[in-house]
Amino acid sequence: MKLYRIKKSNIDKKGRGLYATKDIKEGTKIINYVGKVITKKQTEVSEKFDNSKPIYLFNLNSRYDLDGDVPWNTARLINHSCSNNCDYMGKGLKLWVTAIKDIKKGEELTCDYGFGFDVDYKQFPCKCRSKNCVGYIVREGSRWRINKKFKKSQRINR
Repeated sequence: MKLYRIKKSNIDKKGRGLYATKDIKEGTKIINYVGKVITKKQTEVSEKFDNSKPIYLFNLNSRYDLDGDVPWNTARLINHSCSNNCDYMGKGLKLWVTAIKDIKKGEELTCDYGFGFDVDYKQFPCKCRSKNCVGYIVREGSRWRINKKFKKSQRINR
């Protein structure tokens, strides 16, 4: 029995997500994130990766990326959350979605997409509605920059 099933997402109201079919213990490998292994050069020259459409691209190492935008990659349906319950774990060219905390049956599987804080961060609004959501899809280690920016603008607007 698979640990997940596909259904309408509570996060991406127009899309789908993956949901736990049973309780999942922390540390469990849930699904393999698959796709085409491509070189960094291919990533740089491809118009496919221009931020105007969904991108399912992972940095595997200094030479290769993984393009997960393929129909057989069910893991691409996992949505971002600022309070994620899964993470991407890899070794070599293999990438797994793994539970980083206990997940209850029926709970949507979520990951931190790991986007950096840069000039384009406002292009990627976050829809997770978790209590620590900063409103944009930015990796956990960079969210303080958005919080700091918002606090500063709130002081100025008073």
